[in-house]
Amino acid sequence: MRRITDLSGEAAGVAAGGVYVHLPFCPYVCPYCDFAKWPLQRSRAQRYLRALEAEIAAAPPLQARTLFLGGGTPNTYAPATIAALVAQARERFGLPAAAEATVEMNPDPGLCTPEVFAAYAHAGITRVSLGVQSLVPEELAVLGRRHCAGDVTVAVERARRAGIGNISVDLIFAVPGQTVASWRRTLEAALALEPAHVSTYGLTIEENTPYAAWQARRPGDFIGSDAEAELYALGIDMLEAAGFEHYEISNFARPGARCAHNENYWRNGNYLGLGVGAASYLAGCRAVHTRDFETYCTALERSAAVPGDGERLEGAAQLGEAAMLALRTSEGVDVAAFKQRYGVNVLHRYAAVLTDLRAAGTLDVTPSHVRLTRRGRFIANDVCQAFVA
Repeated sequence: MRRITDLSGEAAGVAAGGVYVHLPFCPYVCPYCDFAKWPLQRSRAQRYLRALEAEIAAAPPLQARTLFLGGGTPNTYAPATIAALVAQARERFGLPAAAEATVEMNPDPGLCTPEVFAAYAHAGITRVSLGVQSLVPEELAVLGRRHCAGDVTVAVERARRAGIGNISVDLIFAVPGQTVASWRRTLEAALALEPAHVSTYGLTIEENTPYAAWQARRPGDFIGSDAEAELYALGIDMLEAAGFEHYEISNFARPGARCAHNENYWRNGNYLGLGVGAASYLAGCRAVHTRDFETYCTALERSAAVPGDGERLEGAAQLGEAAMLALRTSEGVDVAAFKQRYGVNVLHRYAAVLTDLRAAGTLDVTPSHVRLTRRGRFIANDVCQAFVA
C-alpha cells in the first residue's frame, strides 16, 4: 500500500458513489460507543456546522447516488439545520431527486417530534435508521439508553405519517445480562413495528470506553462467544422466517429495501466521507479524517486540507479487501465480475485458501461464486481475514 497525504486530487473523474456526512453530537454518550462524538454543546455544534458546510463547499466533484447522515445523533440538530445541510449536499453532489437519503436518529421522544419528520420528508430524506438497540427495559438501562419501547413505536408512526416509510431499526445482541428469551422479546417487538430493514450487531467492547473498564473489572458479566453465536442464530432464524433477506452479515431487508448506501461500501464502490473522523474511498485511495474536533474545525476555518491518514490500495491489499467486502454479502464474490474489474481469477489466486476454508465448511465455492456458508457467517471476520492476509 502506498501512503499518501492528500486525496483531494484522487476524486478527479470519479463518476458516482455515496456521500456520508458525520454529525458527532449526542444528547448523551452511550457507554459502549467509540465513534467520534461528544455531548451536545450548542456553541461547539454551531462551530462544527460551519466547518462542515465549508468542507462540503470545497469537496471533490463526486456525483452521488446516495446520501447518509450519521453520527453521533443527527437529530440532535434542529430539523431546519438538517434540511439545509441536505439541500447543500444535494446541490453540491448532484444527488438525484429520488435518491436514497438516510438519516440516523435517536428515538428519544424530544428528538422525534412530528415537526422533525415533516422537515426531513420535505428536505428529501427517504429513509430513517433508528438506534433502537433493545426493546427490553433492563437492557436499555444497561446500554445507557434513555428511550423506551413506546418511544420507538411513536417515532415509527410519526415517520410514516410524514411519508417516510423506509424505516430501519438497529439492534444490539450479547448485551450484559441478555438471555435468549429477552433477545427474542426484542426481535418480536421489532418485527411488530413492521420495519423495512433491521440491522443486528453483536456488542463489541471498544478500548477506552466505560464498557472496556467494566469488562476489565468484571469479565464474567459479559456474554461468551458460544452464547453470542446462539443469539445471532436466533436473529437470523426469526428475521428470515418473517420474510427478511439476510443480505449482509449484520443486515436484513424486506424485498427491495436493502440499504443502497451501505451496499456501495460492500461492493468496494467510491464514497466520500465528510466531517470529523469520516472515511473516504475514491479511485482506489482510502482516507480517514482526524478524530480531533479542534484540529478538524481549525483546518477548515483556515481553508486548509483536513488532516488525516490516507493510502492507495494496490496489488494484494486491494484484491484482499475487495474479496473481504464481497464475502460479507449474500451474493459473495462474483468470479466473473471480480476478474473483469481486477484482472484476477479468484479461484486461481486464492486456490489454497479456498480449499482450506471449503474443507472447514465455512465457504461455498462454485465456478461462478464464492460465498460464506451459514457456519462461515458466524466466524466471518476470521474467514475474511484469510483473504486480506
